[in-house]
Amino acid sequence: MSFAVKVTGHVGSVVAAELPGLTGSLIASGITAGDASLWGPAAEDEASRRLGWVRAVSVSRPLVPEITALRDQLVAQGVTRVVLAGMGGSSLAPEVIAQTAGVPLVILDSTAPGQVLAAIDGDTESGGLEQTVLVVSSKSGSTIETDSAKRAFEAAYRDLGIDPAERIVVVTDPGSPLEESARAEGYRVFLADPEVGGRYSALTAFGLVPTGLAGVDIDELLDEADATLLEVAIDSPENPALVLAAAIAGGGDLRRDKLGLVTDGTHIVGLPDWIEQLVAESTGKDGSGILPVVLLPVSPELESAPDDLQVVRFVDDAQAFHLFERHTGEVLVSGSLGAQFVVWEYATAIAGRLLGIDPFDQPDVESAKEATRGLLQAQPAPTAPAFVADGVEVRVSDPTLAADGTVAGVLATLMARVPADGYVSIQAYVNRLELPQLVGLRELVAADSGRPTTFGWGPRFLHSTGQYHKGGPATGVFLQILERTDVDLEIPGRPFTFGQLIQAQAAGDASVLAGAPHGRPVVTLTLTDPQVEVLSLFEAAQ
Repeated sequence: MSFAVKVTGHVGSVVAAELPGLTGSLIASGITAGDASLWGPAAEDEASRRLGWVRAVSVSRPLVPEITALRDQLVAQGVTRVVLAGMGGSSLAPEVIAQTAGVPLVILDSTAPGQVLAAIDGDTESGGLEQTVLVVSSKSGSTIETDSAKRAFEAAYRDLGIDPAERIVVVTDPGSPLEESARAEGYRVFLADPEVGGRYSALTAFGLVPTGLAGVDIDELLDEADATLLEVAIDSPENPALVLAAAIAGGGDLRRDKLGLVTDGTHIVGLPDWIEQLVAESTGKDGSGILPVVLLPVSPELESAPDDLQVVRFVDDAQAFHLFERHTGEVLVSGSLGAQFVVWEYATAIAGRLLGIDPFDQPDVESAKEATRGLLQAQPAPTAPAFVADGVEVRVSDPTLAADGTVAGVLATLMARVPADGYVSIQAYVNRLELPQLVGLRELVAADSGRPTTFGWGPRFLHSTGQYHKGGPATGVFLQILERTDVDLEIPGRPFTFGQLIQAQAAGDASVLAGAPHGRPVVTLTLTDPQVEVLSLFEAAQ
């Protein structure tokens, strides 16, 4: 068996209660057959155009020799460094694939100017722009982050006297505006299945082209996925996708709507980040959903064990439950990476059925994009901060959040706004190469708030948990971390820079979260002093 899932305690009872209905409804075989009616009449049109992922292994096989041949050609030319410009599913799945294989792949899913410059410049270890091929991945090509990166790389290549057509590879849907422009510019184009949504695209050209060019054995990845296809297609209580879906979305009114994802010794690197996007964007809508929370084995949530948190632990052998007896009530999962992709895609689609929602649309993602576009077009003066202290500018969605005029006071007030069934979302719109320590904020805030806490790098998270924050239950409070920096970069052909873009993305999302109909509390801290110790600010607030 290429995938195993083990449940005990409360979650075992939930799964046992849900499985008869799931097997009786023939949903597993129905998904495999492409039955778009499984999620109800309102979702049928969308589902009819979004079930191509069930055939991704067979559709993607012919791509393997093409990708391998292009890699050999590039390596022969001394082009060995691969940069991927993509957002959401176009970057998260390749990141997991490359990390798990131990293969270097530079992911550019940020508009932070310093991060874009680092992707362009490279380094002495991996090589510079002369040794770099850029993979531009976008279903349509209209994604502002990916389009901006493409423009910046084109200009950088030309500055070195390199024809961009020799160094840019495009992955997109057939008939998209990006395909048309890329072919006109002479770029190498790989086409993906248009009937696969971005977050379900791990085993399509979006996942395979960048990782294959980087040196991953993508044939083996497809073999791993292929080995589990029969398991997930059978309407049986042993179907791991049915068990997993019941565990994360079953239980009716007693459902645990926070999903803790813990890696504990498995060989797979970074899988919870991909699952976070898949589950949050698929289920967070209509005031419902499942909020994934990426945890460490020592995270505070595992100690406090909130009643609404269901923990899934990724291990080497889920059947060796005696090794994890202290974790009763958790879900143990093991399997190859290819199997994980297949099972979680099936389980998420089945979870949508249990929740009564369409798991293939993302109705609230566009709102933040529209707000960003409006700010970039108008380019208004930034709103005045509520106050400045300790090298930090503080802005708040509600003046009462800043009543005492201190950073510690603002943070304490924000934490006090977390409902009993709520969560905290930390969103860092910074160059994460320069400020990786910000990840540590998640553990501090989780301990302080006593509630599940998510951490997302902006604007990357806008294409994943961003849907849940606006479409899911109105129980979140939001903390944005921004930086003020002298580093900036023009975006060729655009009237704004990368620095202006990332600021507008943060401000746009904050306005949507705080405005009607959402009304979420939002605190924005802008770091104005590069020497400020951010973690100490939070430690002082505890």
